[in-house]
Amino acid sequence: MTRRSSVRTWYLVHTWTSLVCTAFLLLICLTGLPLVFSDEIDAWLEPHTYAALPADAPRATLDRLVGIGERLFPKEVVTNVFIDDDEPQVYVWMAPSFDALTRDRDVAHFICFDARTAAVLEVSKPEGQQPTRFMGLMLSLHRDLFMELPGELFLGAMAVLFVIALVSGVVLYAPFMRKLAFGTIRRDRNARLKWLDWHNLLGIAGFAWMLVVGATGVMNELTTPLFALWQRTDVEAALAPWRGARPPMQAELRPVQEALDTARRATPDTVFTSVMFPGNPYGTPHHYLVWGHGTRHLTSKLFVPVLVDARSGALTPMPPMPWYLRALEVSRPLHFGDYGGLPLKMLWTLFDALTIAVLVSGLYLWIARRKTRDQRLKHLIAVHERPSCRESAPAIPDVRHE
Repeated sequence: MTRRSSVRTWYLVHTWTSLVCTAFLLLICLTGLPLVFSDEIDAWLEPHTYAALPADAPRATLDRLVGIGERLFPKEVVTNVFIDDDEPQVYVWMAPSFDALTRDRDVAHFICFDARTAAVLEVSKPEGQQPTRFMGLMLSLHRDLFMELPGELFLGAMAVLFVIALVSGVVLYAPFMRKLAFGTIRRDRNARLKWLDWHNLLGIAGFAWMLVVGATGVMNELTTPLFALWQRTDVEAALAPWRGARPPMQAELRPVQEALDTARRATPDTVFTSVMFPGNPYGTPHHYLVWGHGTRHLTSKLFVPVLVDARSGALTPMPPMPWYLRALEVSRPLHFGDYGGLPLKMLWTLFDALTIAVLVSGLYLWIARRKTRDQRLKHLIAVHERPSCRESAPAIPDVRHE
């Protein structure tokens, strides 16, 4: 393959991968902007008022909070408990039954408690009856276009095309810019060339960031199948001794606070934030599944699962999380930029806006090139149709990318 044909091939790859994914990438970039500041926006849109207590005030036990939830909704079951590690609040999630939750997860609702006083801060309607919240709308559009797994896989494919477009763009950068100094903007030329120079400059300047966010986006869209793979392999192997056994009844369950304390003793360098009850479709039939994360900066985004036997309260050994889930966990903070405080979020916002500019300028260049080519072809047709010019009509010029 000659150098000229190689460049043309890379140009076609860059053009069509970019065109196919541009609309969806624009949507992802626009919805990603508020998601970078999700904590700040949630606190502004849905503020909670807490009792004025010292920071080291003792917390209510989970058993007390679960008991209040069961008294408020005596015909329902507790499905899981979420312990907020940023604010003094605990969410007790409930559903009509585990079977109903398995069929439709939108039947679940929560009770939000002040973690110190056990005061009820909010009682939500079932998920399916709640009005669409702004951040929920942004997250659903960004993650799966309201289509759950099919939408996740589709956006994952768009992210793959974006990565290919980035790599092909870098390959093309050298031959197209070999006669120009880095950062040159040809202001004395036509509008299309100026847009091309800006597109190339912004693209090469943000390449590393866009490649990281695109690649981690692919990983994030694989969350559902990767966790399903883990459950069918490592988790099922750990639960083999309970296969075929009768799940515990509600009256047989050990106290949930006891399960949390067992997990804390087993892994003291972990902040636990969630307890899945036995029967939850995202847990196991026989155990409390306790989720936490590390306490250090480097481990704060790495999740730790602990299994506690719901009947005996004994710790159940769990194999280490596989490499692909570790890769997924590492990819999340890199994708959302939420691990370095407000300065890093501002930097992520800047690069997100830069990516939007690259996408818009690329779309403009494609439209402008087509218009230019159509105008040239119309001119040539008009020239050929003139009787006096049929013998000396000019040859069709090269209309390839400049």
